[in-house]
Amino acid sequence: MAVKSDRWIRRMAEEAQLIQPFESKLVREVEGRRIISAGASSYGYDMRLADDGFRVFSPIHGREIDPKHFDEDSLIEPPLRTADDSSKYYLMPPHSYALGVTVETFHMPRNITGICMGKSTYARAGLAVNTTPLEAGWIGRLVIELGNLADLPLRVYVNEGIGQVLFFDSDEDCDTSYEDRGGKYQGQTGLTYSRL
Repeated sequence: MAVKSDRWIRRMAEEAQLIQPFESKLVREVEGRRIISAGASSYGYDMRLADDGFRVFSPIHGREIDPKHFDEDSLIEPPLRTADDSSKYYLMPPHSYALGVTVETFHMPRNITGICMGKSTYARAGLAVNTTPLEAGWIGRLVIELGNLADLPLRVYVNEGIGQVLFFDSDEDCDTSYEDRGGKYQGQTGLTYSRL
């Protein structure tokens, strides 16, 4: 098993629509404004947080969180804000937990598994991005789980990098892919809550 390079990621984006929409190089500036990097890096892909489907858990609206019987009322949608430089962001309260979704849709080949992890820019500001697998055969927009570990509110910028996916190939195809077993999050196009 080996981690895949930027050359492989670009080739697979073109041939197999591995990532759509796709940035072939690391983008650090948009319309003259610095952004948190997004796009293909040396051995991974910096995915972006979408501006649809961002929710924060609220103790005011929910009594408990049960992953077997998920209560959507335990989440609130914070307002999308605009910074002085016209960047758009959500503000996460201190010690809060949120769910977001990527701009990108991923089409994982049968012999490839991805691992999503956080970016150091956000980690240094107190944001933890849950490590999440993108299983072989899975297709969809990735739901990202975010925790603000800081004692202060934290800006989470939309349409900018939020985490990185590393891709690993196997020397043989799996017996049963995520698609084969009819995985419960297959084909998700937006924010999808916990399912049993």
